[in-house]
Amino acid sequence: MFVWWGRAVVRLRWIVLAMAAVLVGIGLTWGTGVFGQLTGGGFDDPASESSQAARRVAAELGPQGADVIVLWSSDSVSVDHPSFQGPVADAIGRLRGRVEVASVTTWYDTKAPALLAADRRATYALVQLRASSEDGKVEAFETLRSILSAPGIRTEAGGSVPFLHEANVQTTKDITRAELISMPVLLVLLVLIFGGLVSAATPLLIGGLAILGAFVAVRLVDLVTDVSIFAINIITLIGLGMAVDYALFVVSRFREELAAGYETPAAIARTMATAGRTVLVSGLTIALAMASLLIFPQTFLRSMGIGGMAAVLVAMLAALTVLPALLAVLGYRIDALRVPQPWRHGLRSRRRAARGGGNLWARVAQSVMRRPVRYLVGVLVLLAVLATPFLRIEFGGFDERVLPATAAPRVVSERIAKEFPGGAVAPIEVLVSGAPTAQVQSFVGQVATVPGVTGVAVAANRGDSTLLTVAYSGEPTGEIAQDAVRAIRVLPAPAGVEVLVGGRPSTDRDLLDSLADRLPWMGLLMAATTLVLLFLAFGSVVLPVKAVLMNLVSIGASFGVVVWIFQDGHFADLLGFTPTGFIEPSNPILMLAVLFGLATDYEVFLLSRIREEWDRTGDNVGAVTAGLQHTGRIITAAALLLIIVVIGFATGGMSFIKLIGVGMVVAIMVDAILVRALLVPATMRLLGRWNWWAPGPLGYVYRRYGIREKAE
Repeated sequence: MFVWWGRAVVRLRWIVLAMAAVLVGIGLTWGTGVFGQLTGGGFDDPASESSQAARRVAAELGPQGADVIVLWSSDSVSVDHPSFQGPVADAIGRLRGRVEVASVTTWYDTKAPALLAADRRATYALVQLRASSEDGKVEAFETLRSILSAPGIRTEAGGSVPFLHEANVQTTKDITRAELISMPVLLVLLVLIFGGLVSAATPLLIGGLAILGAFVAVRLVDLVTDVSIFAINIITLIGLGMAVDYALFVVSRFREELAAGYETPAAIARTMATAGRTVLVSGLTIALAMASLLIFPQTFLRSMGIGGMAAVLVAMLAALTVLPALLAVLGYRIDALRVPQPWRHGLRSRRRAARGGGNLWARVAQSVMRRPVRYLVGVLVLLAVLATPFLRIEFGGFDERVLPATAAPRVVSERIAKEFPGGAVAPIEVLVSGAPTAQVQSFVGQVATVPGVTGVAVAANRGDSTLLTVAYSGEPTGEIAQDAVRAIRVLPAPAGVEVLVGGRPSTDRDLLDSLADRLPWMGLLMAATTLVLLFLAFGSVVLPVKAVLMNLVSIGASFGVVVWIFQDGHFADLLGFTPTGFIEPSNPILMLAVLFGLATDYEVFLLSRIREEWDRTGDNVGAVTAGLQHTGRIITAAALLLIIVVIGFATGGMSFIKLIGVGMVVAIMVDAILVRALLVPATMRLLGRWNWWAPGPLGYVYRRYGIREKAE
């Protein structure tokens, strides 16, 4: 099939390239508009009790809490001095006169102590917006920003809506920075890898096409369902990384076939029959791993899944259509504009490699074949040490500390916590519906007896609906707050009364419960799809099981490093983040999907060549040695290129993207150097012919339906 596909692409190369040009045009003109269309937020479970409580409070009692916190401060005068109060009063008046604003609560109106700084040189206003959706509130805030300032007074905006706005802005900045950092470095490395400008440029062209195509796909998806702005990060990261990987693999195999003496059409057909099928299996495996995120109810995780699937599938399709069409046009000119490299021997060395000549990776493979037990034990011990910190991981919800230290929403949050009485502790909110005043007071007494609760107050009342705010000791993510949420939820409600518990601590608790409930299904989905695809690719039931286990070992090591760095705070100053003492739980789940797919990607690259040699010779040791010899350099190069892409994102301002970036760098290094180069060959040496075992009926399935790697 893929030989036929390669020949078809050669015949239709100009049509394929014309269609690619059309896609690029659509991507540049319409697809890039996705930045202004995607939504912010989406971190909660819409079906959770805390989300239901928030909706019911808004419906029964009207908007509660502040969408925007406007903080005014001065270094020299107090809030009641005319030079302070006058400009601030004008700003408050402008706010109250805008149709987007539902209410403004200030210290000047209420004299509430919580709104006045301890040194009386700062105060803040609580602004409620009329918009009902998060996107509508962000748009309203963008129109109001220009009227918040008070001349001569320092003005900063914080709260949930400015946080979402800042996150959107920071995401765009991070993507721009990542591309500016990674693209030039990628080009230089590709030139060093390929030895020529033309061959080096092809992976970047495919990467750009993959990103633009994914933008178009995600904008189409956004027409029918909400997609988070954070999907853009994963699109650029995965799209560029996988496109470069796939292009590297295809171009390397094409040049190898040319070096072996095949003309361009035959070289492309053979490349598609081998590297093309490998790209197909890898792309489908990674896409299905990302699809496992779709089972979660949080828009954030589902959006990451959608973005990752779009990026991988477009990169895969580009590598199987546009890239061979481009290679058909270039032919031997793929080596044009060569850059002198004294340490290389040009075409002669490639011809020797094509005939199976020795190299560094051949020596590594031979060493592993001679001492497989030593390598197996040594690598497993090292990976176990790296994974150990993961055993003490602590989970907690995210807050403004995911933003850079200078971001206004974070500054406002930290200043209120430090300078104002009561600080920034988010209360537990309890909605009591269908209860007269007497029953409410009785229930207040019950809540007040809960361990850890330091106070209960009536925040709002309308008819038979009452909102209680519950204060507690410690942080919203702490055990005291979480235990208080659980205890309040199990309190017996008065007859005929409905009680819903919400607020920040409840949201964090519900998030953990929701993720824990679906995580086993995610793992089962990833494992099952990987087992099926790898069986169809390699005809063995042993290798897919081993691949899943190898993936878990590699991912466990990266998780351990992430906990050691981001939870414990090591290298915080160097990496530019604020340690919180816990990990936001959706981050490891996103990492699990991404890293599982990437680990399988390298496994497919290696096993494809080993299977090819096994089919040709039937010699397990020889097949493993030859497979690592031929793919070791490519896998290492692909890993290095992907690390460069990821490092670009790890330099961004959003700490959770930084966390994912660092985790990916560690996982890629561990996977390419320790797992695929040493651990996989060692286990295959010990398993011998059992590597290729499959029961009789499954053997028939593979022979009949398998995605077999065989050049024709």
